[in-house]
Amino acid sequence: MRKIKKILLVLFVLIVILGIGLCAYIFHLKPKYEGEVQLKNLEKETTVYFDDFGVPHIYANSEKDAMTALGYVHAQERLWQMELLRRIAPGRLSEIFGSVALENDKFFSGIGIEEASAKAIAKLDKNSQSYKMTLAYLDGINQYLEEGTTPIEFTLVGVKKEKFTIKDVYNIFGYMSFSFAMAQKTDPLLTDIRNKYGAEYLKDLGIEGEFNTTQIKSSKEDIEEYTTIAKSVAALLDNSPIPPFVGSNSWVAGPNKTKSGKVIFANDPHIGFSQPATWYEAHLITPEFELYGCYLAGTPYPLLAHNRDYAYGLTMFENDDIDFYQEKNKAGDANQYQTPTGFAVYETRRKTIKVKDTSDVVLTVKSSRHGPIMNDLLERLDRKNPIAMSWIYTQQPIQILDAVYGLSHAKSKEDFRKAVQLVAAPGLNVMYGDAKGNVAWWATGTLYKHDKGVNSFLILDGASGKDDIKEYLDFSKNPSAENPKWGYVYSANNQPEAIDGYLYPGYYLPEDRAKRISALMDAKSDWDKEAISRMIFDNTSPIAPGVVQSLISNVNIASLSPKEKEVITALKSWKGTNNLEDVGSTIYNKWIYLYLKNTFEDEMGEDNFNLFLGTSLGKQVIARQIENENSVWWDDIKTKNVKETRAEIVSKAFHQSVKELQEQLGDQAADWNWGKVHTVEHEHPLGKIAALRKLFDVGPFAAPGSNEVINNQFFGFNKEGKYYVKGGPSTRRVVDFSDIESSWSILPTGQSGNPFSKHYGDQAEMYNAGKFRKMKLNKEEIIKTSTKLVFKPEKK
Repeated sequence: MRKIKKILLVLFVLIVILGIGLCAYIFHLKPKYEGEVQLKNLEKETTVYFDDFGVPHIYANSEKDAMTALGYVHAQERLWQMELLRRIAPGRLSEIFGSVALENDKFFSGIGIEEASAKAIAKLDKNSQSYKMTLAYLDGINQYLEEGTTPIEFTLVGVKKEKFTIKDVYNIFGYMSFSFAMAQKTDPLLTDIRNKYGAEYLKDLGIEGEFNTTQIKSSKEDIEEYTTIAKSVAALLDNSPIPPFVGSNSWVAGPNKTKSGKVIFANDPHIGFSQPATWYEAHLITPEFELYGCYLAGTPYPLLAHNRDYAYGLTMFENDDIDFYQEKNKAGDANQYQTPTGFAVYETRRKTIKVKDTSDVVLTVKSSRHGPIMNDLLERLDRKNPIAMSWIYTQQPIQILDAVYGLSHAKSKEDFRKAVQLVAAPGLNVMYGDAKGNVAWWATGTLYKHDKGVNSFLILDGASGKDDIKEYLDFSKNPSAENPKWGYVYSANNQPEAIDGYLYPGYYLPEDRAKRISALMDAKSDWDKEAISRMIFDNTSPIAPGVVQSLISNVNIASLSPKEKEVITALKSWKGTNNLEDVGSTIYNKWIYLYLKNTFEDEMGEDNFNLFLGTSLGKQVIARQIENENSVWWDDIKTKNVKETRAEIVSKAFHQSVKELQEQLGDQAADWNWGKVHTVEHEHPLGKIAALRKLFDVGPFAAPGSNEVINNQFFGFNKEGKYYVKGGPSTRRVVDFSDIESSWSILPTGQSGNPFSKHYGDQAEMYNAGKFRKMKLNKEEIIKTSTKLVFKPEKK
């Protein structure tokens, strides 16, 4: 008995020691929010106040010191995120994740972002402020890398620390630019549909812009190989550890539209959800400079920001800046291809991809005059018929560093416009408002034209030259509006109005959000911050009730069962809202999915149909195709000697919907609440391991909102009938120039990427409820609610 007691005592002591050791380790890993730290290359003492949500307010004597401190605090919260982001474009994820990331690495290392970054860096003015301040920011990151605690992810995955360089900054911007694009998902799919069934099948998909009726107002031959491109690239982006940029809302109310007579700025860029979240907020203050911004991990200047003088943000333009060309090899010589002036030799380059725990992979990339050959980069693509990707970002001068520096350091609206012009790609709607009462938006990007009749939504002819770009447009032709007479500017990824009669092609999203925003803004002229904040969390679709009417009109009500009639009644009373308690949105989305499935899947096949649902066309078609009784898509090609009608397809989908909802959620339609099926979980890359999920992921939560409402909590359809939110507003910001020190923001999870920080997920429930927190500018208020970390110059 005495021996057992001794053994138990020893075990207890060991458990206590292990527990103490674990607690000490966790405490050691937490970010440092107070105390003192010595930094090299710091000119004078710099103070960082971390407010009650972990936002650093950096008070420095010079901008160089502020940028060094920013790099340090940014790294202590987001070093893991920085590491992942800098590895995507050069194809270096396999070094830490192994062969599971190899396909991703092959693609991104092949499309030329890293090479384009190197060219741009070689041309930089090393004496410019944008360059010098970037080096100071990188110096701060690298000092943390050397002296700060190692993130737990580095330890678990086995990441070897390497210094950050300016090339990493450019590669991060390059990946961001590619993730905006939609052509790689859409063009191959449309070509496949045309080749299989003919051009008539494209008419109902709105590829000529005919669905884009709510426009932003300006004041000025091998079938299968094509869809392989679309499916492969879509899968790469969907499975990426860093989510793609998707859409966005923004509107800026001018003095005549607000109660105070001052500008109110609102912005919520839509990005795939992840943990840590996309943006890191920071506030920099020096004697000559002040800025409160949202920063991408590893980048020195914010893409969204404000100060006491002006505010800016962005939405995605959704313009077409990628074209695919079918090249024609010389007979008997795969190293040469046809051009309008004869045969040319492909350029080749070799890249080595290091793969964890196995041998290196050597990739040979061929490029034509149009761009890299996709067949070398995507494993499932047939090698016989080469397809080249032409992308503006890698073809035009990259001036992104000077551009984002200029946006964040503008002294006037004119300064700001000059900085906007420097962005060749990606296409963005850059939104602006200032304390002087100016409101504006400009579309960025080098826009171009093909010859009339060339459809850039299809795979183009690379050999003849007839489908080549014929003209690059001057920036003055880009859509824009400055201080328009209607009193506000807005963007919701919808089609801009024609410029000089030319409607610019793109992958624009449905008019739902644009129509809702413009209708709400037109309806009143006494907006204040509180009303704008309610609007940015608006969950109502102005389009869905009309679609419901169209759907119901195709159903024979008299032939329905009592339960089905109950469901129809519930839908008729639905106002298009997508709140947690709503039943109508649950019924609507089930019916929409099955209507689309029964209409399009027989021609497309399951894989291509699922791909179609993830494109802008799949969203655009919902409200439009249903109106065309003679659409060729209604006929189910799998049923021989029978031609289905619209009423038959829609009715079949309805009967299936009620049956499946009963099986999933029970017989009582009143219990089919939206919150039961529409959920969000912010996933960390390591959360995919079941044992680590609770430590790293934030959520799940029942989520209000839906596809294409202002609170755009977007999801993909599936057979399961559960709508897992993939992304949404990456931040919601409301900047009110009548009370600039009380402007509002919210992040989907929290400031910190460190799972042991109290700021890892402390905003998640507020975000989900549509609440905000203050973006503090007042020093006295900041000090009262903050901890203090002092950076001291290293003693010499």
